[in-house]
Amino acid sequence: MPIHPSANRQTAIGEKATTIWYFWTVSQHQRISINAYRHATIGDNAHMHIDVIGHGPALVLLHGWALHGGVFAPLVERLAPHYQLHLVDLPGHGFSRDDSTPLALPYVVAEIAAATPPAVWLGWSLGGLFALHAAATLPQVRGLAMIAATPRFMRGSDWPDAVQREVFVQFGTELSRDYRGTLERFLALDTLGSAHARSELRSLRETLTARGEPAPEALQQGLSLLEHTDLRRALPQLARPSLWIAGQRDRLVPAAGMHAAAALSPHAQALTIAGGGHAPFLGHADQVSKALQRFVASVP
Repeated sequence: MPIHPSANRQTAIGEKATTIWYFWTVSQHQRISINAYRHATIGDNAHMHIDVIGHGPALVLLHGWALHGGVFAPLVERLAPHYQLHLVDLPGHGFSRDDSTPLALPYVVAEIAAATPPAVWLGWSLGGLFALHAAATLPQVRGLAMIAATPRFMRGSDWPDAVQREVFVQFGTELSRDYRGTLERFLALDTLGSAHARSELRSLRETLTARGEPAPEALQQGLSLLEHTDLRRALPQLARPSLWIAGQRDRLVPAAGMHAAAALSPHAQALTIAGGGHAPFLGHADQVSKALQRFVASVP
């Protein structure tokens, strides 16, 4: 059932019965422990999982197609000492696999917003569509960070630096025939061209099913979003500052497309990671995290 937040709907954010502690190395001589594991339950029969890690200004992080919040581990290691990170598992993905919420921008964004404080929203790939929609519609979004994501993923006559429609159609067709093989091919495409392709592919393979396999229906919904969504009209009116981080060698979202999107936004910065592929925060985590810290520090 579609979820429309209202005063009559209950939002519950509770601690897990068993506390889970996360440890990351801050330096050779210091380690931090962060008690930060909770989930949000919003609406009828919905259950969206959100890890909350760290202390400081809030950042909401939204993952890409077929993955989950755990994919951001390299960023978490570097950002958790400075920020409170809200790592979302989108419906049908990770620990939100059984969330019945349709993978549609208004419903998902409303759920996340109801469970998180005012924050900078960061979206990678598919997650960028949710982050951009939130930045364009919600006052609680303080800033927008897009990693390998644009307002329109499909190529058009007026949007040349994007993906051909046939790619999405092919993935959708193959998904129903060869689920695991299709996911493997997509992970390879994520890392294709990157200077650290081998290590990035290994990381994505380990992450993919670490929280269970993504739901096929959610994957099809995600492909439909990537194929049909066009949020370019929102960019000129975007009141929030934005940061657009591209991978120089990205084969899915060309850097030129991200710079074109940034040029349409009035308060935008654009950065290209040399040697980066579609997941530059994996192989170039230091560069990406430093860029994010500079950006967040500049957000009013």
